[in-house]
Amino acid sequence: MAEQLAPSEFSDALASLRGHRLRPEITLTEIPGPTRLAPFAAALSAEVLTDDDELTGVGRFVILYDPEGQPAWHGDFRIIVLIKAPMDNEVSDDPLLGEVGWSWLTSALEDQGAGYHHLSGTVTRVLSESFGGLVLSDQSLEMEIRGSWTPVTNDLGPHIQAWLNLVEISCDLAPLPHSVPERGQ
Repeated sequence: MAEQLAPSEFSDALASLRGHRLRPEITLTEIPGPTRLAPFAAALSAEVLTDDDELTGVGRFVILYDPEGQPAWHGDFRIIVLIKAPMDNEVSDDPLLGEVGWSWLTSALEDQGAGYHHLSGTVTRVLSESFGGLVLSDQSLEMEIRGSWTPVTNDLGPHIQAWLNLVEISCDLAPLPHSVPERGQ
């Protein structure tokens, strides 16, 4: 089967993801996009590492494009994001944790001026307990934020920047002073 050439709308959307500045703790890697959800897809993976190379969070940013549109998306594009980050025991018991995590996502989108509609998702507390030969620690707690939305344009620059900001907040990265340079993507 011949591979379809990407329409200009999708190519333009992918081009809008380039050139954004990254924090030194965040490494982005292009990964294969899901092939069954849309005719065209692309994805990025993020890893957040401390100065000691300790993994403090991961994320995914997925762009789906269907030139015919999809009724559930209410548009041609759909963005799907995921962030997983460890959390403290004290925070995990907070009954407002889900609302707080969701407000981080909506605030990040609004702060970047990322126009969107049909936003949906979940905020999940994940408790992992190890047993037997896997006992490395008693337990670990993570917060997982999943979201998807339909962007109002194919300029996805504000959307990736909002996702990167959400990664920073979720992984508890302190704001950078203005004098500390970020690195280009």
